[in-house]
Amino acid sequence: MSLFEAIKKDMYAAMKSGDKIKVTELRVALSRLKDKRIATRSDLSAADELKILQALVKQHQESIESYTKGGRQDLVDIEQAELAHIEHYLPQMLSESEIHDLVKAAIAETGATGMQAIGKVMPLVMPLAAGRADGRLAQGIVRELLT
Repeated sequence: MSLFEAIKKDMYAAMKSGDKIKVTELRVALSRLKDKRIATRSDLSAADELKILQALVKQHQESIESYTKGGRQDLVDIEQAELAHIEHYLPQMLSESEIHDLVKAAIAETGATGMQAIGKVMPLVMPLAAGRADGRLAQGIVRELLT
């Protein structure tokens, strides 16, 4: 079953149970997936569906960060609840130590020795992580190991 179908099924279940936050967030996700389907005029691959959901996650994380800085805990709570509903459909994220190991392998493969080589290392790390690693965290680890 594709992510689109799973989200659609879960949205109908949430509608029946009366979970308004979940219904709203799943509708947003379905809307983004449908828009992309229309734009490409074909069914989406699993990778495309994941990219769309990852963009939603990133948007929620940025909102949480902004609301936290602004002292709006009520909005932070809503964003976190919505984020949890979307993260349910994403693959398990890599731990910091797993990302650290990937970065070490990429550095060894490229022979990178200084910060000027970050442009050679990151393009190797992110495909290895296959959407299961936070780019900021990976970049921070690359910077740490190259300095």
